Amino acid sequence: MKLLISPLAASDIEEIGDYIAQDNPARAISFMAELEKQCQKICINPEGYRKRPELDAEIRSCAYGRYIIYFENSESSVLIIRVLHSARDVGYPHQLAIR
Repeated sequence: MKLLISPLAASDIEEIGDYIAQDNPARAISFMAELEKQCQKICINPEGYRKRPELDAEIRSCAYGRYIIYFENSESSVLIIRVLHSARDVGYPHQLAIR
């Protein structure tokens, strides 16, 4: 299955790395690699992750550390939509800013 990352998710990941790098540049690099591995892991079994119908019928999520990876999947790909801190309230699609 092919992994795709939306521009918003790519920006989220970059911001996470920048934030971590303020205190620990080495950890920022390793955490970014871990996030990428987790996204690849999602591709193995995307149906195994929680559906988020309150956001959109097609959205699923995966917790990773203090972050939530939001994604959609099709038969051939997984699209990472956003990667946001778990404390962020995304109870409605407009708050997730996916469309």
